[in-house]
Amino acid sequence: MFVLGITGPIGSGKSTVSGYLKDKGITVLDADQISRDVTASEGAAIDEIEAEFGFKAIGPDRSLNRKYISDLVFNDNRKLDKLSAIVHKNVFIVIDKRLEEEKKNKTKCVVLDVPIPVNKGFVDHCDQIWAVTCDDHIRLSRLISRGMDREDALRRMSVQMNNDEYAALGDHVIDNSGTREELEEQIDELIKAELNGRGIRLSDEKSE
Repeated sequence: MFVLGITGPIGSGKSTVSGYLKDKGITVLDADQISRDVTASEGAAIDEIEAEFGFKAIGPDRSLNRKYISDLVFNDNRKLDKLSAIVHKNVFIVIDKRLEEEKKNKTKCVVLDVPIPVNKGFVDHCDQIWAVTCDDHIRLSRLISRGMDREDALRRMSVQMNNDEYAALGDHVIDNSGTREELEEQIDELIKAELNGRGIRLSDEKSE
């Protein structure tokens, strides 16, 4: 089974790349969605978060109190790191399990869509990584258009790796600073070179 990692900074469009592959029939494991699952009502990370940050960090329905926890970690990198470590650990437990299931099902290719490319659970699981980059001013504009406060968007951008660091991590770099058509052209080229070349056919491709 070929494990393809898709990563990139917030606002870069990595989820657009993963979504394009998903629409073509590739199985995608979305770390953001899994993160929401493990912090939802009675999620796998809830008890550990409560033990670390107190009962106020958990809502009445036993889900993460996002407003409280956001205010708590906003200007405290130590607390943010602790929260991230708890969530990431539980996310990658789920990913490990899903990868084993896909391997048993003889799935040919699985995409890991992960915003923070940690070594254990992402880099060490991937056969190849595609890094999605984008000019910072375009990323900021996208985040604001999604309804994010400018200061919050800038803060989130500042605590992540920059474009160059993501590019250095990737086996291939996809620049999403242009049009959707330009983005899809880059993806299609990589599909032909890296997936088709390994016998991985997508749902809209005819067998030769």
